[in-house]
Amino acid sequence: MLVGTADVDTLARSQATATITHFRRDAVTLTGVTCLQLTAEMRNSAREAVLPPSLHPTIPPALSIQVWSVAESPWGPFRWAHARITCRSGVRARGYTSAAYASTNDACEGLRTAFGFPARVAQVDLRHSYDGADANVTVAGQAVLSIAAIDPEPLDRNDVQYTGTLNLATTPNGLRLVQVEADHEASRVERLAARLLAFEPVAWGNALLVPAFVVSASLAQETVVFPPLRFVCRPGELAFTGTESID
Repeated sequence: MLVGTADVDTLARSQATATITHFRRDAVTLTGVTCLQLTAEMRNSAREAVLPPSLHPTIPPALSIQVWSVAESPWGPFRWAHARITCRSGVRARGYTSAAYASTNDACEGLRTAFGFPARVAQVDLRHSYDGADANVTVAGQAVLSIAAIDPEPLDRNDVQYTGTLNLATTPNGLRLVQVEADHEASRVERLAARLLAFEPVAWGNALLVPAFVVSASLAQETVVFPPLRFVCRPGELAFTGTESID
């Protein structure tokens, strides 16, 4: 059985680990959301080496990149981007967040303290129109992500599925993988042909994160609701025995 081999303490030091001082008991709703998602296969060298021992890698290893533009939220309008390594926690498909960037301080703080995203402030841009979409993330003047997507084709609103997210964060239970679910209610979904023009692996959490082949890309117009957190997991222990209810 394949499991992650990354050292948990090293991951915590390298990924701007967030701190959750108390578990939020209410849902967070984001409206007017545009979500661009790109999935790319990676080299086998990144399979086990980029995940903590509690998670199972996928074959082939893959990276999911999402860039959001949010019109309304508890933290005001903002844009953000995060990269997730596809994996499984027990039998459930998940994405382990390796890095995240948000366009405002308020959004960055909210994402960190409410859900444990390792968010940092950066310039995040997402443009979309009838002919496609472009996304860019710039950190300290350096382009760390650039996506160009064209030729949108309409899909059914239920044709795109989003897996749950796991964030390594310090919590009232200790250093844990925080399980973040999101309910996506889309009004419009499109498939696009995308190219990854720039991606800096170290800026996204690990030098081994090298996308080798773009598999798919989609754009959704939607409302997203994050329900209250329910579970966390010990990062060095398999989910079957290491999962804890926050109650």
